[in-house]
Parts: sequence; C-alpha cells; structure tokens
Amino acid sequence: MAGKLAGRVAFITGVARGQGRAHTVRLAQEGADIIGVDICEDYPHMTYPNASEEDLRETARLVEELDRRIIARKADVRDFAQLKRAFDEGYGEFGRLDVIIANAGIIRLGPEQDFLAEWHEVIDTNLTGVFHTVRAALPALRAGGRGGSIVITSSSAGLKGTGSSKASSQAYAAAKRGLVGYMQVLANDLAKESIRVNTIHPTGVATGMVMNEAMERAAAAPGSDLASMQNALPIQILQPEDIANAVAWLVSDEAYYVTGVQLPLDTGFSVR
Repeated sequence: MAGKLAGRVAFITGVARGQGRAHTVRLAQEGADIIGVDICEDYPHMTYPNASEEDLRETARLVEELDRRIIARKADVRDFAQLKRAFDEGYGEFGRLDVIIANAGIIRLGPEQDFLAEWHEVIDTNLTGVFHTVRAALPALRAGGRGGSIVITSSSAGLKGTGSSKASSQAYAAAKRGLVGYMQVLANDLAKESIRVNTIHPTGVATGMVMNEAMERAAAAPGSDLASMQNALPIQILQPEDIANAVAWLVSDEAYYVTGVQLPLDTGFSVR
C-alpha cells in the first residue's frame, strides 16, 4: 500500500475504540502495520465501561480490511511485564518499529467515593502507563537507527487546569501536565538520534470516555466541574478522526522538523 507511512510499524495503546482506534486505522490507511494493545476490562473505580475484546477484534478487522497487518493484544499499560510481552510479540512478527503512540487514558466521572484509589488508577494509567509504553518499545525504536516519532496523548487539561475538588480530576490534570515534562526530557534526549517526541492536547472528543451515561450525569449535576470547559470555536466536540489526522501528519516525514511541541487540538480551548 502506498502512503506516507508505507513499510513502517506503529505501536499504539488503547486501540480498541475511540482515539486509539482512529489512530490505528488512519496510520494503516497511510501504509503502516500496527502493534496494538488495549486493557479490554473495566476499572473498579471508574464510572463508564471500557472497550471490550470484541471492540479490539473490530479494530483488527478494520486494519486488515485495508490490507495491512496488525498484532492486537489485550494488555494493561499499568503492568509493564504484560505490556512488554504484547509489544515483543508484535515486534517479533514485524521486525521493526518506527512510531510509538501512547494513547491509553482514563478519568472517573461523577461523585468521588475512594479518593486514594481514584487518584492512583488515573495516575497509574495516564502517567505511569505512558512511561511503561515508551520504555517497552523505545529500545526497538532506537535499534532501527532510522529515527522515528513518539506521540503522547495529553489533553487540554495538560495546558490549562480547571477547578475541581475531585481526586480523579486532579489526578487527570496532574498526569496530563506531567506528560509535557516527560515529553520534553525525551525530546531533548532523543533528538540526536532523530527521534521526535511531541504531546497532543485534544479538547473534548466523541469517544467512550465522553459519550456515556456517567458523563451525562456529571455534566447535568449542580455545580458541575464541566461548566467551565468551553471551546472558543463554535465546535461542541471533535471526532476521533480529527485527532488521528493530526497525528498521521505528526508522525510522517512531513513533520520531520517538529519535536518538543505541545500541539493543541482544542478548538481554541486553551486561549479562552
């Protein structure tokens, strides 16, 4: 398949639905093969359902329909050994790696119940899970000697925090802002090897994290934390494909000069 990423391989987390699936399909459209993982289980302290193993199989089907290859495995980014096994299986099949997209993330919606557990689930997934993702795959990326691209999914919350008394929301903002510092350290360290590292910062995106009953209840609650989250452009919500289009450019040779950047994909949220 001809395309900007023909012959390349990408490792992507959270691929079973939402932005992860959109990244997977978009990069496959550009000719990439995929190593993809997703937890495919619900978290004990989150309030909306995660993707299922059936969702993961559907992502694989969509890639194969494009005549690209995918190794799609169930793995939890909080468990480094499990994640590394899944990556190694894919790397063993494809023999190369060019792109890492650390995308998996969660947040609790609604009233706080167990502030310590809710804090740790979010930090362990959204921050430590990204560290695990990069550590699992970076040796293979460096071994290729061809450079490469790492994209880390942060959030508009990683650029601009909004008020909340809830541990999960606080952890979400802390993790997403922490990813910026982590990205900058990596960008400086890996630049000499032509490995580019950037964060993306989406506003609200129509994914399973947002389009669910828990979000509807949280938004309708008196004094909702969500009331202050307004976009500047007259766009209520973005689609996963909007983010994937930007990522496909960012990991391509067209963006060969872009590293260390916090790229807002936020319809002007951060300038309000």
